[in-house]
Amino acid sequence: MGTDLKTRTRDCYWVSFHLTLLLLFGKQALAQIRYSIPEEVEVGAVVGNVAKDLGLDVASLTDRRLRVVAESKDAVFEVNQNNGALFVHQHIDREELCRGSGACLMELKVLVENPLEIHYVMVEITDVNDHSPLFPEREQIFEIAEHTLPGKRFQLHTARDPDAGINSIRTYILSSNDHFEINIRQGDSGKIPFLVLKKPLDREQKSKHTLLVTAVDGGKPQKSGTLNVSIIVLDSNDNRPMFGQEIYQISIQENVPVGTSVFRMNATDPDEGTNKEIEYNLGKTLKKKVYDIFELDNLTGEIRIKGAVDYEENDLYELDIEASDKGMPPLTGECRVIIKIIDVNDNPPEIEVTSLSNTVSEDVKPGTIISLITMRDKDSGVNGKIISDITNDVPFELKASYKENVYSVVTKEPLDREKVSQYEINIKATDCGEPPLSTFKTLNIQISDVNDNRPQFEQNPLQFYLVENNIAGASIFSVSATDNDLDDNAAISYQIMREGSQNDVKSFLNINSDNGHISALKSFDFETLKTFQFQVVATDCGTPSLSSNVTVNVFILDQNDNAPVILYPVSSNGSAEGVEEIPRNVNAGHLVTKVRAYDADIGYNGWLLFSLQEVTDHSLFGLDRYTGQIRTLRSFTETDEAEHKLVILVKDNGNVSLSATATVIVRLVEPKEAFAASDVQSSAKDDEENNVTLYLMITLGSVSLLFVISIIVLIAMQCSKSTTDYTSKYLQETNYDGTLCHSIQYRSGDKRYMLVGPRMSIGSTIVPGSNANTLMLPDRRGTSEEVGPRMSIGSTIVPGSNANTLVLPDRRSATSESSYKPVLVEESHGGSKWPEIQSTSFHETKVCETDFRA
Repeated sequence: MGTDLKTRTRDCYWVSFHLTLLLLFGKQALAQIRYSIPEEVEVGAVVGNVAKDLGLDVASLTDRRLRVVAESKDAVFEVNQNNGALFVHQHIDREELCRGSGACLMELKVLVENPLEIHYVMVEITDVNDHSPLFPEREQIFEIAEHTLPGKRFQLHTARDPDAGINSIRTYILSSNDHFEINIRQGDSGKIPFLVLKKPLDREQKSKHTLLVTAVDGGKPQKSGTLNVSIIVLDSNDNRPMFGQEIYQISIQENVPVGTSVFRMNATDPDEGTNKEIEYNLGKTLKKKVYDIFELDNLTGEIRIKGAVDYEENDLYELDIEASDKGMPPLTGECRVIIKIIDVNDNPPEIEVTSLSNTVSEDVKPGTIISLITMRDKDSGVNGKIISDITNDVPFELKASYKENVYSVVTKEPLDREKVSQYEINIKATDCGEPPLSTFKTLNIQISDVNDNRPQFEQNPLQFYLVENNIAGASIFSVSATDNDLDDNAAISYQIMREGSQNDVKSFLNINSDNGHISALKSFDFETLKTFQFQVVATDCGTPSLSSNVTVNVFILDQNDNAPVILYPVSSNGSAEGVEEIPRNVNAGHLVTKVRAYDADIGYNGWLLFSLQEVTDHSLFGLDRYTGQIRTLRSFTETDEAEHKLVILVKDNGNVSLSATATVIVRLVEPKEAFAASDVQSSAKDDEENNVTLYLMITLGSVSLLFVISIIVLIAMQCSKSTTDYTSKYLQETNYDGTLCHSIQYRSGDKRYMLVGPRMSIGSTIVPGSNANTLMLPDRRGTSEEVGPRMSIGSTIVPGSNANTLVLPDRRSATSESSYKPVLVEESHGGSKWPEIQSTSFHETKVCETDFRA
């Protein structure tokens, strides 16, 4: 199992040479080592330790998948991944593996991964003497004329011994006799024995001689084979056929058709008669393959093709031709025909995938090796030269190794699984013959995913609308993000960013980390919270994990969850009940009182309507359904009762309306009693009302002065803007009952003004707000519609839900035709836009009636 000093020295030179090539051309092969082992050793016998000789770490052999790459399924040698030992995997028969007498060398490819390396190991199979010499036939017969001169040579059958070297045939031994001796000639295929006549024959003394030829090999112990030789002594035929030359050389192309004549033999014999007739035969010592490929016509000497001629199997054939006459005994002449086979391009290249990584990570760097490929062509010369490339457009390329026809497939640019998850690499190998032949090979490469994509929300920010009074703990909405990666890299978990105090609204939110469903731990109330904002973070499960966030804006929608609250009348014990005393002599239309109510909801949910639920006499009192004013419908008579009970129902306009009731007791008193009671009740208030009136007059005067100044400045500014067009927009209200005052809005620069005056003829639309009534001025281009209650001057007009506009009445005149009072109105109505009305002229209207009793 060892090698001598010269072999080790030569191997060291080879290792140095391969290492030099490795430094120049890459990491495909790192070293080449050589072992020697005899044939017929037991299966499992250790040849040598590859890992130790290559300098590999034994602990990492399993992870690096140390293995022997065999060209066939039945590998003769395998490597132990636990200790790196190269051992015999199958029975070794040198004669079967290596036909011939030369050195039997097997080149093994030892492959390791991470990083990918290939090492070449040369194993020499040494011969043992396990075969005996064997003759093709057990007996050989010679017919020799008696007048044959001494020195005549007769070729014997050549014994065959599959062993090589010293174990092959060393000599032939002839049994003891007086007439013959054996002579050995060295031929191309081994030693050829000849029987040599050393003493003339005498047929009359002995007509047949029986000899024994023994072939002996050089093994220890020696093995032998025997051949029985019979010599029949014939009468004389003293001339043998003769060829023109001893050796003929011809050339033919491979793949010539069967039956083609390639050469014609010609031998002559000076004898006459039957002794001159010649018969041709192939020598009996040729290889069996020769008899399968060539045939010889016995009479004409024509050599024809019998079987397929393949240059790749054998490029040279030697035929021994014998020409025998028909004399008694026949004489034989010999010659040799050497047939050289010319190669033609009849074999396409072969592509062998030595190693392939079917799965490649998308983050590998350009230049990473994914496969090793070996190409071969059985043809020779130019026909065996191979040109290879990748035919399709893929981010891979072929790189040649230091060894001819060995290539590595490497990445040439970055990979992205989200764009292309699988590649088919089409490799084409073409030889240089005429015509050229090609072979194709397809490698299927799967791109594995890495976590290189963040979760993405379809929209940022997200808007959600939530109806108030939601169920605590129930899901209110959900968020969803997508990730272009796969498996765990695309698995997303959600969480809410919680920053700030514990009382923050985010502390009442909970999110399902798996599906993004968000639930509220409490019920929201529109009246206390109208909108809030928070952020949701989506994080994938990759390593390292990636995340992104989205802003969520939540708007609370109002529900009709607040019943109307009676503001007036309210008794001392808190119940909605009041007593009103009026003179018996009042006329029809007299204002008895006004029921005031409040609803915390907005929109239709806060729009209140008044109705009489219970009344003593329907003909006496009427109730305005929008304002809550109670007025007399007719004058009282003596038969009318002195006390009347009115139950007023106040309800909102929600889908499921809520309501409240107020009770008003109306007592009829005589005029004197009414005036007395009035004097007593109002005596304490006269001074206060006079003071309030004075303050109001002073305020109104100041506002009027400021308004006049503003008008003058505005006119000056408008005159300077000749291109500005001002138009007034009015809308006539046909059913106006005189309880809503007139106001005109106009705009100067970036300020907005409102001109308030009595009894407007503008078609005003009243929209219910959250705490009072809202005045909206419609665009005259649209359809006018009254959707809210009419208000008296004393009412509060609210543009929007959170800001109030105070309309100040002019108490100095009840019939003036032009008593407008300007009021500067601030725009603070929760972001709503009033319809813009620009006006440079004002229309006089009648002054509305004003009741200051309420």
